[in-house]
This record gives sequence, C-alpha cells and structure tokens, in this order.
Amino acid sequence: MSKKTVNLLYAGTGMKLHVPESAAVLEAQHIPALKEPEKAVIEALENPIKSASLRTLIEAKNPHTVAITISDITRPVPNRVFLPPLLEYLGRCGIRDDRIVIIVGTGMHRQSTPEERDILVGREIPLQFEVIDHRADDPETLVRVSDDPPVSVCRRFVETDFKIVTGYIEAHFMAGFSGGRKGVCPALVDLETIRRFHGFETLADPRADNGRLEGNPCHEIALSAAKTVGVDFLFNVAINGERSMAGIYCGDLEAAHLDGCSQVAAWTTARFERPFDLVITNGGGYPLDMTFYQTVKGMCTALPALNKGSTLLQVSHCGEEIGSKSYTDMMLSYSNDWQRFLSDIEAGKKQTKLDQWQLQMQCRVLERIGQENLWFVSDGIPEDIQNRICVKPILGRGNARQRAQRTIDEYVAAHPSARIAVIPDGPYTMLRSKDGKGYTG
Repeated sequence: MSKKTVNLLYAGTGMKLHVPESAAVLEAQHIPALKEPEKAVIEALENPIKSASLRTLIEAKNPHTVAITISDITRPVPNRVFLPPLLEYLGRCGIRDDRIVIIVGTGMHRQSTPEERDILVGREIPLQFEVIDHRADDPETLVRVSDDPPVSVCRRFVETDFKIVTGYIEAHFMAGFSGGRKGVCPALVDLETIRRFHGFETLADPRADNGRLEGNPCHEIALSAAKTVGVDFLFNVAINGERSMAGIYCGDLEAAHLDGCSQVAAWTTARFERPFDLVITNGGGYPLDMTFYQTVKGMCTALPALNKGSTLLQVSHCGEEIGSKSYTDMMLSYSNDWQRFLSDIEAGKKQTKLDQWQLQMQCRVLERIGQENLWFVSDGIPEDIQNRICVKPILGRGNARQRAQRTIDEYVAAHPSARIAVIPDGPYTMLRSKDGKGYTG
C-alpha cells in the first residue's frame, strides 16, 4: 500500500507520520503572512472597522491612563510584532509610557513566568512599560461591575481611562470563535464569572460549539461582560500556519470581531463528504499542547468527522502534564468514570467546580465514540496517569511518534478499507461536512 507523509503539530518540533495515500488531509487554506506587518498595524489603527481612528478616539477622550490587554502563554498571539508599533502610535498620540499598563489576560490560568514574559512581549517592553498579570483569585485586584449577574473584573483595567483589548481570532470549541469579547471574559474576570461562562447548562447547550456565535450562550455571557466594562478599541489579528500575522481586525468591539470571524471561518474551514473510521489529530503544538487540559480542544474539533464507532487518535506533547491542580485532582478523582462525572455535575449544576468544563467537553467525544476508541499518545504524561484520564493510552516501547506510527500501521493492517482522515493543524482547523453541518450533539 502506497503511503504519504503528514506533519502534525506536536510540541515545538512537529510529528511526521506516514498514512495511506488514500487518507484525507483535512486542512485550512494556506494564507500568506502580511508583507509589512508593522506598516499594516498603523494602517489598521488609522482605518478601523466601524470606528473612528485610534488617534481620533484618543484625542476625543484625552485619557490620563491606557490599558492594553494581551493573551497569556497558552495562545500563539504575535504580540511582539504588533505591540511595538501600537505603543509607538500611542506615544505619538501623547500617551506617556508611564501611563500605559499591559495586562496579561490569564483568566483562571496560572501567572506568567519570567521566561514566558520574554516570549509574550520581549525583553525591552517591560523596561519601558508596566506589565502585570490578571489575578482572578485575588479579590483585592478585582472590582464589581455588575450585580445581576455578579461580575467582577481586573481593577486596573476597569479603572483605566482608555481600554484596548487585543488578541487573535480562531475557531473555538465552545465559544464559537476566540478573540473580541473573550479578551475581557474570561481573560480578565473573577472565578465565579468564569464558572458561569463554563457552567454545566452553558456547555450542555449544543450551540456552544465551534464556529457558532448566534445563540451561543458562551458568546453571549462573554459579550455581555465586555460591554458592561466598556471596550474603547479592539485590536485582533488572524495568524497563518507559521504563526505569522495574516489579517488585522480592529475598531468596534463587535463589528471588528465579526469581520474577523467571517474571514477566519473562510480560511480555516476544511470540508469532507462524510465521517471517517479513523481520524488522526493533535493538540495544536506549542504552546497549546503543553497540557492535557488544552489538548481537549483538538479532540472536540474532530467531532464533526466522527461517527458512533469511529476511532480518534490524538497526539499531544503535554510537557506540563494534565494542567492545573484543580483539574488534575478532578480527573484523577473520577479516574475514567466519566459517566458518574456527568451525573454529578448535572445534579450540582448550580455549583460549577473549577475546570469541570474541560472534562464536560471531553465527554462530548466520549459519548460519541466511547473511551475505548479515544486513543491518546503523549511523551509528557506518566503512564499511570494516562491510565486514569478517560482515554485509551497508547503505551509501550518507543517515543510518541514511534507509538503513533505503529498504531496507525496496525490499524491499517486490520482495516485495509477503512476511511482515514488526518487533521495536521488540529484545533486550528474548523471541520464541516459538505452539507454544512458541524457538531450535532
């Protein structure tokens, strides 16, 4: 049987695997990077979407202080490309360096390490500008902005005179698309708001899905929080497979985000005729596949291509193992009993435990294909832990690539006529059958 080589995102190096020549490769369009990204940033700031230019807005409001939010290390946002021209632009508008704070929107993720700060913004920017992390777990750093429902937001952001939210737009497995309002919620809100954003009833709604905004409760909760706080200017980007800027969407919080979502959907959608017997995917490579927590996105992205009885082979590095302590403790406490987990969170749906949402999303895959057909390959998680996280781990001799390849070869030998698909970019590709359907619950 003739074979072809595909390169999956894995850690920072990728993973080359050989699959049958007949295997479908589900991938997005290969879009070019902006040729002069710094120049493109300035042009976008001067000609935003449904908004006056950033310069005009600054002149009209005459702010004493400016806050700029950025995504944390789990998102491959090219901050180091667009922040310098944005900060220089603000300087030309009369905003002094000491009046600008850059806030890392950590949501409920851990705080940034010094090494991660270098990756996020480089070494020069922190020498000129204040850079801080949001602390969702520290009441002293939060301020209440709404009582019904109760929402608290990073105090430094709320109390700043002019608010700029940055980020990047990609299909998101529960919120429809990232970017836009997510730069405030969940990025800058308190733990209780994050719990509501990820609550049982929210995620039990099939409209909380990849590529969908209309009627999506995750989207509506996040947008309501962002509008309550007030965002003066949005700066979102799209990136290509090389993680370079391919588009800029800035201006009005909603209009600019919707424009970006429309274009990103067109770029990243891969279509197919009908579900497959075996789907091979990944956790998105570095930085997304550092934890099993983030790896769940890759599993859920593959759902439209899976039928009852399909098998999903998920590779992910997971160099930081499972994820946060709360998530790790929860996964190990249920130890593969995901049906009991679903019963428990439905019974206690008014009280959302930290990180339960990620296992709830994984259960969408488990309900579709079962744990025996959710195959998992990783070099980062100890074998005894892999045996307890609601997957069928592919263990044994060799590294992750060797084990994945051996598993594919054995599957093909046992099922020579199987329909096989590969998703090289994992969670960065949005799948749709040619009749337009995505996830169908």
